[in-house]
Amino acid sequence: MSNTIKKTAVQASRRKLLQGAAGLAAMGLPAISLAQNKPIKIGMPTILSGRVAMLGLSSRNGAMFEIEKFNAAGGLGGRMLELVVRDSKGQPQEAARVARELVTSDGCELLWDAEASSGAFAVHEVAKDLGVFVMHTNSETSSLTADPKLRVATAFRCARQGIHDAIAGGSYGAQVAKELKLRRWMSISPDYAYGRDTTTEYFEYLKHFNKDIEVVGEVWPKLFQADYTENITRMVQGKPQAIYSCLWGGDMTSFVDQAGIYALFKDKQFFSPNIAEYAVLKALKNVPPNLHSGNRYLKTFPNTPANAAWAEGYIAKFKEDPLNWSWENAVGMGFLTAAMKKANSSDGKKIAEAMRGMKIDSPFGVDGTITMRAEDNTIINYAIGYGPLISKEPFVTKQTVGDWKQILELELEWKKRKGWA
Repeated sequence: MSNTIKKTAVQASRRKLLQGAAGLAAMGLPAISLAQNKPIKIGMPTILSGRVAMLGLSSRNGAMFEIEKFNAAGGLGGRMLELVVRDSKGQPQEAARVARELVTSDGCELLWDAEASSGAFAVHEVAKDLGVFVMHTNSETSSLTADPKLRVATAFRCARQGIHDAIAGGSYGAQVAKELKLRRWMSISPDYAYGRDTTTEYFEYLKHFNKDIEVVGEVWPKLFQADYTENITRMVQGKPQAIYSCLWGGDMTSFVDQAGIYALFKDKQFFSPNIAEYAVLKALKNVPPNLHSGNRYLKTFPNTPANAAWAEGYIAKFKEDPLNWSWENAVGMGFLTAAMKKANSSDGKKIAEAMRGMKIDSPFGVDGTITMRAEDNTIINYAIGYGPLISKEPFVTKQTVGDWKQILELELEWKKRKGWA
């Protein structure tokens, strides 16, 4: 059959369906809506290849875990959610291109930014330009939602935020430093927005809680760097007593394994917000002594039946452990579906209005709930904890739980100093 004949047949079929719907309406019967069963497409640019492909895979799984529950319950008035996932390869320009095409060519009504911070700012600009709703699910760079100049009414973040981790982590690190008399510190963090900003914020609060801290050096490897020999050599020469790092994913495992060859951790304490999750811990050839980490995702923190049950369900479905990006995307989808129901709409602006200030039940909240803060469209009250690492389950046995009253008070002071509040 030629393309012309096929096209004519489709058009005739469509006319017949419309005529049938009109006839039903004339008889007083419910008309058939052509849009009734049209899926609500959500476009997800993310990283599905390379050393940090785990970011994209776990993000997709976390989102799909909640989407399937929503669809099984009937969706939005019979309309199902459909996640359209594209690989950005970890390149910001590709993330922007893919995000734009998802909306303009693939018919996606909403954007689901599952990029690292390096790509999130690019996707943010695309969403702003196109006027579409976007949920940032992975980027932890504080300025993405904290800086008023970057805020967009239809842009939200369901990821943890660097400033929150810095305050909780700085408080914990300062206490350990007092106990062990750790004065000389260095850092090794990735050389892009998240690494630079989060390291600066961490040391600000480390010094806030312990005035005796002295930072004697900072090392800035490139994102996704393969060889850390030169960086490790500089750290050995700097002779710090303690080291901070916000390397993550495959970068963190590569660095820790290479640093172990040089016995970097033998007589130094190492602090990071990004080690305590299964993909990193299980990829390490061995967990060195003297490591401390914030929680990324552990099924034992929060230590509640709800969190354990969520982890068990995730593992049963995907045959792998959930990661930090898994819970963040699950939380984001929880907010999205709740806002859709509240607004009874898939329209991005209506969803945004319904979501702003919303509180939902969540196994990842310190009290079983997480709030989407109205003033800057970012989540608060999620569980943050720091503690010393061990080499086997549960990996962290003595979590010091972040105090959200303290976090919010110091965050507000930080925003005021930067002219953001």
